[in-house]
Parts: sequence; structure tokens; C-alpha cells
Amino acid sequence: MAVRRLDPNQPASFAFTTENLAWAEAIIARYPAGRQASAVIPLLWRAQEQHGGWLPEPAIRCVGDMLGMAYIRVYEIATFYTMFQLSPVGRKAHVQVCGTTPCMLRGSEGIVEVCRRRIHPEAHHLADDGDFSWEEVECLGSCANAPMVQIGKDTYEDLTPDLFEKVLDGFARGEPPRPGSQTGRRASCPEGGPTTLKSLMKAGD
Repeated sequence: MAVRRLDPNQPASFAFTTENLAWAEAIIARYPAGRQASAVIPLLWRAQEQHGGWLPEPAIRCVGDMLGMAYIRVYEIATFYTMFQLSPVGRKAHVQVCGTTPCMLRGSEGIVEVCRRRIHPEAHHLADDGDFSWEEVECLGSCANAPMVQIGKDTYEDLTPDLFEKVLDGFARGEPPRPGSQTGRRASCPEGGPTTLKSLMKAGD
């Protein structure tokens, strides 16, 4: 795994909005006294969402103060998990392309090529217009519907380069497509539909 560091350009401060602060306090209250640090991941995620999709250093300190955690402990979590972006990302979408074996065998390299052509030749760079960015990550948990990408909280599955182009077109228009399979497949059923248990068995069969 590559070394993950905070972006050199940081805002002067960070504070949760009134709505997000109330949400954060409700999350913290779910945990017994002395266990508030268990709320660190959801609070960091909400801070990232509030700050345009990436996590600034002042937000790490803010979360640490709220949870009574040493800043270094929060920093360790923020830099370990690839769900946390440490530099500015695309305004409309940051694309995480799964490159683990099932997705690779099913054509993730073609998805990466689309990212290189349409967004930037290298990962972790903004497109010229600032609307998109991308990176390749490890397993995102939809192996049966490979290849796939994650954008924000949602996954887009059963992709081909052409279908992925349509996903990007939707985000570019401000009309993200429906998450999940982009071929109409339901859940992880076989391609072409079910092949077994297609009719009810009669009693005694």
C-alpha cells in the first residue's frame, strides 16, 4: 500500500455544521462511557462528506477533540483506510476502481483506461475542470458483480468500458445513474437469469 499523507494545502479550521454536529453527538451517545472512540469512523466520514469529499487535517483534530482521542490516533485511522480521501477530489465524483483479482479478470483494466483518458492519466489527480478524480483500490466487496467501481457511498457493477462511460456521463450531467448492476442483473443472480429452482416442487416430489 502506498504511503498516505495529508495534503500540503489545508484550510485554517473545520467545524461541523449545526445539523452535522447534532448528528455526531447522537452517534457518540450510542456508546457507553469510555468507549466514545468507537464513533471515530462515522464522524470522520461525515466530516469528509461535509468538506467536499476529502478529509482536512483540522477535521481530524476536531473529531479527536470530540472523542477525547489523541490526534495521532485519529490520524492513524484516517491514513489507513482508503475510504478517507486526504486531498481534494472531483467536485462531481471521485471514482474508486476495484483492481483486485475478480475485477481484474473481468476487465477492470478497461475501466482504468477510461479513467486515464477521461479524467487524468494518473490516479489521485483532478481532471482539468476539477469535476472528477480517480484511484485504484483493493476489494470493494462486489466480487460476484465484477468489474465495479465505488463513487461516494454507492457501487456501480457489471461494468464494461461503454457502460462506465455512461456512468460518468450521468455524473457529468448531475444525474447519477441508479447504483448497482448496470446490466439490469438483480443482486448476484447468474447472467441470463436463474438456472435452478425455476418452478415450485410439488409435495412429495
